[in-house]
Amino acid sequence: MEFKWLAVLRKVAQSLVSLVAEGAPRKTPLYDEHMRLGAKMVPFAGWLMPVQYTSIVEEHRAVRNNVGVFDISHMGQFIVEGANARDWLNTMLTNNVEKLDVRMGQYTFLLNDRGGIIDDLIVYRIDEQKYLLVVNAACADEDFAWLQVHLTQGRSCILTSRSANFGALAIQGSQTTALFHALFGKEIELPTRNHIIDVPFDTTAASVARTGYTGEDGIEVFFPSNDAVKFWSAVLEQGKTLGIKPCGLGARDTLRLEMCYPLNGSDLSPKRNPIEAGLGFFVDLTKPDFVGRHALLETKEFGTREKLVPFRMKEKGPPPRPHYAVFRNGERIGKVTSGTLSPSLNWGIGMAYVSSAHAKIGAEIDIEIRAQKFPATVEKKPLYRKPAP
Repeated sequence: MEFKWLAVLRKVAQSLVSLVAEGAPRKTPLYDEHMRLGAKMVPFAGWLMPVQYTSIVEEHRAVRNNVGVFDISHMGQFIVEGANARDWLNTMLTNNVEKLDVRMGQYTFLLNDRGGIIDDLIVYRIDEQKYLLVVNAACADEDFAWLQVHLTQGRSCILTSRSANFGALAIQGSQTTALFHALFGKEIELPTRNHIIDVPFDTTAASVARTGYTGEDGIEVFFPSNDAVKFWSAVLEQGKTLGIKPCGLGARDTLRLEMCYPLNGSDLSPKRNPIEAGLGFFVDLTKPDFVGRHALLETKEFGTREKLVPFRMKEKGPPPRPHYAVFRNGERIGKVTSGTLSPSLNWGIGMAYVSSAHAKIGAEIDIEIRAQKFPATVEKKPLYRKPAP
């Protein structure tokens, strides 16, 4: 059975590499650690990143059952600060930044003028007039340039990138709380969901956010690049008794897809808006003004031609992949944006944009794979639900 998984999931790296940027790939501060652990490295979004250490399935199951750690130092980190930081960010992002108390974060979008998604990101309010934006690696340079262009003169607001000087790890899984206390001390309380705190670590400090991209309990930790190896080593050492495994992009992709979390560049793009993507919850159209608002109001009024839906294959067979055509009763109605063989469900799953008329839960569709059509069903989010204890 294992050889089947290896053969099927080997292609995950190939789909991920579709986001590769031109030029020589950059390396995170943990590159040498990944090589020392025998990771398979691939170019991703302009970076050399580990796609797996042992196997995608093993790393995926470690997160679902125990705990795993991911290097996410390739992601961009911006600081926006000043007296007008909140008001300006509210004109640039879809969610309502005014709702953030200090130490809170929210998922949001950066849009173009047509309402298309430049990037999806998390914004944290880390002080009264200071915000941290964590953005996707593939979009970091474009995001920064777009924000700079819209930072007009006269605003008491400063935008800087700390990406080159900071690293980050994602620790995900049911043993996260135990690992957090092993790292930072039993007297320090874990932040609540979507909150961020500063904690001392050795002779330095880190910021810990209760967020993640796997559907499991987890934290994302941000720290100066110089502390990356020290922190990574401590996580692996303290996590030994908890069943920790270092995890790569392959497991990150299968984990997020089981939860129907979108991947920028695949499920999200400048040609798609948040309403089409089924993520209108993170758009506050009651705000008087933000980039892309007018286009989204039109979408809200007239509806969408297509919607992003999760689906599950009805038969065992080859897994769905991005760009495969979607049919209903012989008529082409859309295209797969993400697909894989789910390690948790042992079944083919994916997401696809399909015509809105066929986007209802329970709709019967067909995925064209290698010139053959295989039956699937539009499902409710998420595709994976953790079993009751």
